[in-house]
Amino acid sequence: MLPSVAIIGRPNVGKSTLFNRLVGKKIALVDDQPGVTRDRREGDAQLFDLKFRIVDTAGYEDDDAATLPGRMRQQTEAALAGANVAMFVVDGRAGITPLDEEIARWLRASDKPVILVINKAEGKQADNTVLEAYALGLGEGITISAEHGEGMADLFQALLPHVDNAEEEHFDREAPDAPLQLAIVGRPNAGKSTLINKLLGENRLVTGPEAGITRDSIAIDWVWHDPNPSDPELAERRIRLIDTAGMRKRARVHEKLEKLSVADTRRAIDFAEVVVLLLDATKGLEHQDLKIADHVIEEGRALIIAINKWDVAEHASSLFNGIKAALDEGLSQLKGVPVLAVSAATGKGLDVMLKAAFEARDSWNRRVSTGQLNRWFEEAVAANPPPAPGGKRIKLRYVTQARNRPPTFIVFGNRTDQLPDSYRRYLLNGIRRDLGFGAVPVRMNFRSSKNPFADKD
Repeated sequence: MLPSVAIIGRPNVGKSTLFNRLVGKKIALVDDQPGVTRDRREGDAQLFDLKFRIVDTAGYEDDDAATLPGRMRQQTEAALAGANVAMFVVDGRAGITPLDEEIARWLRASDKPVILVINKAEGKQADNTVLEAYALGLGEGITISAEHGEGMADLFQALLPHVDNAEEEHFDREAPDAPLQLAIVGRPNAGKSTLINKLLGENRLVTGPEAGITRDSIAIDWVWHDPNPSDPELAERRIRLIDTAGMRKRARVHEKLEKLSVADTRRAIDFAEVVVLLLDATKGLEHQDLKIADHVIEEGRALIIAINKWDVAEHASSLFNGIKAALDEGLSQLKGVPVLAVSAATGKGLDVMLKAAFEARDSWNRRVSTGQLNRWFEEAVAANPPPAPGGKRIKLRYVTQARNRPPTFIVFGNRTDQLPDSYRRYLLNGIRRDLGFGAVPVRMNFRSSKNPFADKD
């Protein structure tokens, strides 16, 4: 397991910029608006030959858990508790502030080693701050520019005594025991963060009545203990849970920060294997839910619909049946998507949801043997031969599975570009039904033979 490094500091000192620099990707949202980061976000970082787990944190303004800043502070405190070392970041341009001094007192009282990092130190802009920083009682500060990558060698030297070169775990993503990449998506206030906190058994993510609390997509590694495993060796299942920002209608998304959050959620869907679309039982199914589901399917990800707040739902039976009927109509390109009733508040249905997610991934990962695939293909074509537009027969020769994740097939023949959509759907629905792919997205492409004599038979 990689050692953990927590980035601590007040808002707008460049913590998320440093996080992005160390993970080598623009993962954390960065904006001039203070307080963009609200949860703690983790990523695999590398600085030269040092590998470690980096944790970006929220602010430290308020200790009242009843307020959003107070709940953000709890996340920062939890990040420090789980870290091997803390990097305390201050703003080299703005100088040392009273809040910096308060954070420094808290860090000195902890048992964690602390590296003082003076960011935004391009040129000589931070000279005065370097002198002021000695008063924090954390030793000599390291001057860097997270935005421009300056000072990384000095940061490497400071981290070296605290971060060993632990071996990173490698695994086969298609193996049954590989961690499941599971994204939880939905409209704002559907209960996504509350659901993940219930699974983890702790307040890992900031929650509250305020809409749009989650801004970044937060990935958390976790082990689920399956109460009824089909295989005793798979009783403990590894999952990477991905919490996401709520996705509103495009017309209602105006602020730059919310646009960044929605784009981040779309990236989370792209990297997931299975996506749980969380609905709010008190609001039912809305058009935006169908838009989100359609995006998941278009990206080729396995989809599960979970109706949350089931413990407070009114007319539950008719609500459930109504949502299922609306989904069948609204998602005509993929019938039979699993629909489950859950409660993030009580934990009802969460184990069933996770078992369904692993089953969906198994189908999404599935490869069909060439023999089985072509036996199915020959029977399907014999039972319903392709049409003959203009009196010219369309001959379909064979099918092959090009890839999985999502399952993708290529059908070869002549004049395949003239196949009507109805026949394409016939083959697609048949392969999903007869070969056990269930409700996962299956892609089927058609290619005409390059044989110049193909049309003569």
